[in-house]
Amino acid sequence: MEYNERLKELRKKAGETQKELAALVGISSNQIIRFEKGEQKPGFDNLWALADHFQVSVDYLMGRRDD
Repeated sequence: MEYNERLKELRKKAGETQKELAALVGISSNQIIRFEKGEQKPGFDNLWALADHFQVSVDYLMGRRDD
């Protein structure tokens, strides 16, 4: 699974909108939209913030591991 699909799946599972997620991790909703469309990959700071928010590893979020 690609990072954009994994991010969208985690967000929906958490019951959050793109706007809510963006506010919770301190980035713009446009960035979340681009991440989920696969148009942009998160930088390190955003990647860590998203992984911490969802309580998953960076490897899981980026689709490198399934656990």
